[in-house]
Amino acid sequence: MPVISTNTAANTALRYLNNNSAAQSESLAKLSSGSRIVSAKDDASGLAIATSMNADITVLNQAATNVTSGASVLNTADGALSNIADILQRMNSLTAQAQSGSSSTDDLSYIDAEYQQLIEEIDDIATTTNFNGVGLLDGTSAYAASAGVAFLVGTASTDVINVQLDGVTATDLSLNGTAITSASSAAANMDLIQDAITVVSEMRADVGATLSRFEFRGDVISTSLENLQSAKSSITDVDIATEQTNFTNYQTLTSAAISALSQANSMSQSLLKLLQ
Repeated sequence: MPVISTNTAANTALRYLNNNSAAQSESLAKLSSGSRIVSAKDDASGLAIATSMNADITVLNQAATNVTSGASVLNTADGALSNIADILQRMNSLTAQAQSGSSSTDDLSYIDAEYQQLIEEIDDIATTTNFNGVGLLDGTSAYAASAGVAFLVGTASTDVINVQLDGVTATDLSLNGTAITSASSAAANMDLIQDAITVVSEMRADVGATLSRFEFRGDVISTSLENLQSAKSSITDVDIATEQTNFTNYQTLTSAAISALSQANSMSQSLLKLLQ
């Protein structure tokens, strides 16, 4: 029924124009952001899952940094332990030299002078080796505690690797106060040095084993990050080709609705001509 007081056709065209325009704007927002989920209404469950994944990704990125820090701590400690092991080998050689049977009193004093300097060097290395200002081998830092220092290497608070480093000062190695004054004292010191070499070797083995664990955990974290990022991408990232097609469709529909609204608005003027 033709009427002029209520333009039903224009109202209908306007409704479709608003719907198509809103859909076009949403599609454009997805294309601009690169995300399929611009607001929660786009995919509420997908947003919740992606948010949880993003939390894990953030923690794993920090865990990867922690792995690097833990490995650096161990490499620093191993470098110092390697030097101490070399010093102990030299000290062992000095005790053997003192037991040659041909060493005079003066020779023994020269040997002992080097021996004492090497003991001091062991102390210096043990007390000055640190990482980020924290001592590693002095036997007094957190690393020397029974549980050591925990490095978070996963997404759970219990997913940690503990780094435990004992002290290797001359006192810890039972070498403090020893001297080479005779062949017999050199023989006694040789036994102590061999025990110290065993202690340092065992520490280096433990350090190496923990370092290997850090390296493997780093590989696991890298793989987990890759998989999580891929899964998150499949949920949140927009399919550019599909969304571009949607945008073109909405753009066409919006143009059609604008044209239809223009036609509907002109219908009232056409009906007025019946009164002329």
